[in-house]
Amino acid sequence: MSVEISKVSKNGSALNIEWSDGEKSNFNFLWLRDNCPTAHDKDSRHRMFNILEVSTNIEPKTYKVNDEGKLEIAWSEGNHISLYEQAWLRKNCYTINNNKKYVSPYHLWGSSLQENLKSISIEHDEIINSDEGLIKWLELLHHEGIAIVKNTPIEKESAFPVLNRISHTRETFFKTPFEVINVPKPNNSAYTAHALRNHMDLPWFENPPGYQFLHCLINSTEGGNSSAVDAFAVADYLRKNEKKIFETLVNVPLKFRDKDYTQDAHRSFYGSAISLTKDGDYNDIRFSVATMDALDCHPDLMDKVYKAHHRFGNLLHDDRFQIKFRLEPGDIFSFNNRRILHGRTEFNPNSGHRHLQGYYMDRDEIIGRLNYLKK
Repeated sequence: MSVEISKVSKNGSALNIEWSDGEKSNFNFLWLRDNCPTAHDKDSRHRMFNILEVSTNIEPKTYKVNDEGKLEIAWSEGNHISLYEQAWLRKNCYTINNNKKYVSPYHLWGSSLQENLKSISIEHDEIINSDEGLIKWLELLHHEGIAIVKNTPIEKESAFPVLNRISHTRETFFKTPFEVINVPKPNNSAYTAHALRNHMDLPWFENPPGYQFLHCLINSTEGGNSSAVDAFAVADYLRKNEKKIFETLVNVPLKFRDKDYTQDAHRSFYGSAISLTKDGDYNDIRFSVATMDALDCHPDLMDKVYKAHHRFGNLLHDDRFQIKFRLEPGDIFSFNNRRILHGRTEFNPNSGHRHLQGYYMDRDEIIGRLNYLKK
């Protein structure tokens, strides 16, 4: 049965609506006028009506549910009549939607994931050949924040076809793909044989890449094993158990700086280690020991900030939270760069060869593509 309007009444600067299932809505006059169906261009779907051109005192002269079942409003300004579908009003009712309990899309995980890495693995051909496989991959990336694509071709740049099943990649000064290999006089610690602590890439960007894809072409060295940690899970632990540290990490911005000697640009950014969404969910984790700049927060906060950073960093490397694995040729280690921190152990460059190709993609592309495919 469809839910219908059973009563409409005026209340100050809004219309109150009672629905046949007992729910109640409150629709502000300006909101209703701004969202009149005629406000949008039928082709581009962009709003063409300018709410700034009416007064803030606009109100309905008359209102009713008409014979077609639409809410009909004749406005006090502009000699205009608006007609609203009841189903649209109910779907977009901010009164009801704001009363709903928020459910996080994130499935937080810890070291127990180590025992079931198959649960985050998916075959390359499954993604290439079916939308169902693509949806599975996108859901892993969105909900778990991590996935390993198996049995991808190992020729250079052979990850493009599967990545393009999602969308376009994001170009940075590292180029696309960027080569993760041991090189002389490296401009980034990733291009060495050194161990890398768990970190996010490019924290000194205002908007760091949302997702990263590391395509393993060769991995025959001693060492060079990968690690990953769900930093949202670590943040959640602090939120529930060490609130003062959590609040410091949310409220005090840290300074990050690009230290690449080959660049002719100076990039730096202030961002808190943990940022939250409007619903209080986890949005971003910004953490990288290697590229954090000399902090310049208020002297009264410095000791507290360093102790919070110290605690957070150690938990991000605690075996309770992280997983460790070895990338094999044909694997694409794909993850939310602003949630899942990644690292690796030291490797011996004389024992073999290790070559990964890296790609970035904005988070909007993953979530937008998933929403499109599921609808």
